Amino acid sequence: MTCLHYTLSVQSRADHLFSLRLAIPAGEQQVLTLTLPSWIPGSYMVRDFAKNIITLKVTTVDGETVNVQKLDKQTWQVDARQRALVVDYTVYAFDLSVRAAYLCDEYGFVNGTSVFLSVAELKDSPCKVSISLSDATRDWSIHTSMPTGQGNYYCENYAELIDHPIFMGQCVHDSTTVQGIEFSFVYSGTTPVNTRRICEDMVPICEHHLSLFPGPPPVKRYLFITLLSDTGFGGLEHKHSTALLYPRFDLPLKREGGAKTDQYITFLSLCCHELFHTWHVKRLRPEVMLKPNLAAEVYTRQLWIYEGFTSFYDDVTLARKGLISPEKYLEIVAQNLTRLQVSKGRFKQSVAESSFDAWTKFYKQDASAPNSIVSYYTKGGIIAFGLDLLLRRKSQGKVSLDTLMQQLWRQYGANETGTPDDVIERVCQQSFGIDVSDYLGRVVYGTEDVPLAEWVGDIGISLHTRPKNSLSDRGGQPPTAAYQKHPLGAMVKNADTGVTVQVVFEGGAASAAGLQVNDKIIALNGWVVTDVLLQRLLNQTDASEVELTIVRDGRVLLLHLPVTQEQQDACYFTIEDKAAFSAWLHN
Repeated sequence: MTCLHYTLSVQSRADHLFSLRLAIPAGEQQVLTLTLPSWIPGSYMVRDFAKNIITLKVTTVDGETVNVQKLDKQTWQVDARQRALVVDYTVYAFDLSVRAAYLCDEYGFVNGTSVFLSVAELKDSPCKVSISLSDATRDWSIHTSMPTGQGNYYCENYAELIDHPIFMGQCVHDSTTVQGIEFSFVYSGTTPVNTRRICEDMVPICEHHLSLFPGPPPVKRYLFITLLSDTGFGGLEHKHSTALLYPRFDLPLKREGGAKTDQYITFLSLCCHELFHTWHVKRLRPEVMLKPNLAAEVYTRQLWIYEGFTSFYDDVTLARKGLISPEKYLEIVAQNLTRLQVSKGRFKQSVAESSFDAWTKFYKQDASAPNSIVSYYTKGGIIAFGLDLLLRRKSQGKVSLDTLMQQLWRQYGANETGTPDDVIERVCQQSFGIDVSDYLGRVVYGTEDVPLAEWVGDIGISLHTRPKNSLSDRGGQPPTAAYQKHPLGAMVKNADTGVTVQVVFEGGAASAAGLQVNDKIIALNGWVVTDVLLQRLLNQTDASEVELTIVRDGRVLLLHLPVTQEQQDACYFTIEDKAAFSAWLHN
C-alpha cells in the first residue's frame, strides 16, 4: 500500500517556522487534493489552520515544478499525472495553546491538524513521519505517543496521524507504571518541577480510571505533555496522550512538600479530566464524531454528556482516592454551583443547545455570555451529580453513575460504535429499567436547575446558599461576618485608578444604573475606589442610590446606582452524616 512520508523540521526558532516535506509515491491518480483541517477534535471552533501555511511548492522527484491550483482557504489541487511528488511547505507556529503549533527558543509543539497536509485520495494510506533537528537543536528531545521504529514514527492512516501531538525541545520528564501501563510526563523548559510528587499523586487517579471501565485498557502507554507558561490554562485529549497548558509556578517544585495548593489540585483535576477522555470522548463518543468532517462544523447535542460527566469525575476521583478531603471536594462542587447560580444564561439556553451551539457561542464568548449562555461543562457536571443521586434513589442503591458509565462503555465505547442523542435515556431504560426522561427533559433539554438540595440528604450532606462575601467570592465556604449587603451586580478588576467593569449581570444594580463592560469606575460618592473599597462603601450606605463617577471611551460620566438588597447566590455544603457521605464517595 502507498505510504505517505512526512518530514518535520525546525526552519527558524526566531521566526517560528516549521519546514515540512511530504513525499507522495507514484500512483494511479491524475489529480491529487491536498487539504488541512479547519478544526481539531475536542476543540469545537473553526480555527482555519491553513492560514499559517506561508509557502507551498510541489515538484516531481526530479525537481520539475508541478502545477498547483488553490481551490479554497484550505484545499489545493495538484496535477499529479501518476507521478511521484514532493510537497514542500512552511508553517508559521506561534500559537501557545494545546490546539495548534508553537515554536520558540526552548521547544516546539505540534498538533497534526495544524501542520500535516492530508491527501484526500490517500487518506487511508499509512503514514511515516521523520523529525529532523538542526545543529542548534541537537540537544532537544522528542516526545510523542506515535508508534516508533528505526528512528521514524508510523501511523496506519491520516486520522491516526493527527491524533498524536509532538513535543520537541528542552524539558523535564518522568514516568510511572500503573497496572503494567507506562504513564509518562513531559514538562516544557527547565522549570524544576517536582516530577516525582506528581507521578506519585497521579498513580491513584490512573488506578481509578483503569478500574472504572470494564475490559482491557485501551492503551499500553500514555503521555502527558504539559506546556509550561507564565499564565494560561488548557487541556486537549488524544487517544494515547494529552496536551496541557499550565502556569509553571503553580506546580510543586523540587524539594517542596506540604499540603496541596488549590493551584496544584486544579492541575491534578485537569490531568484526571483529560485521562478520563481516553475512554469517554476518544472511544465512547457521539455517532457524528466517529469520522468527523474536519473541513466544517460538526454539530452534536451531546457535549453535556462528554464534557459534563468528565467534569464530575475529574473532581470526585481526587476525593475518592484521598488526594483531597471530602470537605475540599464539596467546596469545589459548591464553587461550580455558585458559578452556575450567578449566570442568568442558564434560564435561556439548555445544555443540549449549548452543546449544539458550542462552535459559535461557547467557544466565541463575549461580555454578554453570562447573561445568555450556559456552560455544558459546569451544568453538565452538576447534571451528572444529580443523575447519580436519582439512579441510586430509583434503584435502592443498586445503580449509580459508575454503573451507567460501565454500561455505556460496554455497549458503545469498547467497539467504538458511536452514541445517539438519547443514549442516556435509552441505556437507563433498557439496561436498568429506570426512566430518567423526565429529569433529563427538565435539566438537559429544558432550563430548570438540578434539584440537588432535595436529593443530597440521601448521602448525608446539605446544600445551603448565602450572600457573597465579596466581589471575588467564589462560594464553597460558610458565611462570614462580612458579606455583600448591597451587591454591585457586576464583575470588576482593579485598574491603575478605580476598577474596570468586566461583566454586567442582567437585572442587577449595575445594569439598572447603565454601566457597560469596559467602563472604568473611578469613584463612589466622590471616593476613589478599588474592588474591595467599592464593596465596603456599598455595604455602608443607607441611601437608596449612590453616585458613580466613571470613564467611558474617553468621557467622564456620572451614573446613579440603585442600592439593592443581598442575593443568595453563593453555595456551600455541610456534612450531616459522615458515614453516609463516605459510603457514597467511595461507592
